[in-house]
Amino acid sequence: MGKYIVVFLIGGLLGTAAGFALGIFVYPYIFLADIVGMERVESPGARKVVARGTFVHANPSDPIHYGKGGVTVYQNLLHLESDFEVGPGPKFHVYLVPEKNVTPSTKVETLMYVDLGRLKAFKGSQNYPIPAGVDLSRYETVVIWCEQFSVLVSPAALKRL
Repeated sequence: MGKYIVVFLIGGLLGTAAGFALGIFVYPYIFLADIVGMERVESPGARKVVARGTFVHANPSDPIHYGKGGVTVYQNLLHLESDFEVGPGPKFHVYLVPEKNVTPSTKVETLMYVDLGRLKAFKGSQNYPIPAGVDLSRYETVVIWCEQFSVLVSPAALKRL
């Protein structure tokens, strides 16, 4: 009888762990963001481009937290390009960060970052207004940051134009 209880408890623990792991991957797709963003920049020719960058996979040993694609920073708008993509997860935010080389060991949460809002989609073009009064010359990197787990998802170092 004791053997069955142990098997039952181990099976319950393994089932719970598997359900939790599956939920981490499926939940963001269902509830947290659209599959593909398709926002455009209104009058792109009339806007002044301040900087551009490309998202990189910050930690190649981490297959879950990755990013790729372009970002364009205008005077009052940050635009994630149509080739933008990140691995799914909960509570991803778009930050402007004053550091040039942001790595997984960078303590982003302790920096004077500007939170532009929650990521709208894991893939595709998206727009984020930059609040009035933000001095863009102080910010060197755009970061996709997981607020729930304090994890760097993907940085994009900005090149001034």
